[in-house]
Amino acid sequence: MDTHVLSLRMDSELFERLRGHAARRGMSVQDYVVRTMIRDDFDQRFQTAVEETEKFYGAEDGGAPGAGENAEETARDEAVNGAARPT
Repeated sequence: MDTHVLSLRMDSELFERLRGHAARRGMSVQDYVVRTMIRDDFDQRFQTAVEETEKFYGAEDGGAPGAGENAEETARDEAVNGAARPT
């Protein structure tokens, strides 16, 4: 795997907050920042994939607006309540 170096300049308050977050996880600030960036990148790529899937399948059913929102809402409800809410 090819690697590169990125140097950051940040104010001391931000650095101290990051150090606290990293310490709670038993990580260095560098590892914490890199993992946070990786997670954010994954979230963005996943969201793009979801949007592309909705575009693809939305064309089949006439592009019903908000179809993805209902599925997302149902998933949140199931995670919170343990079951889908009645429709």
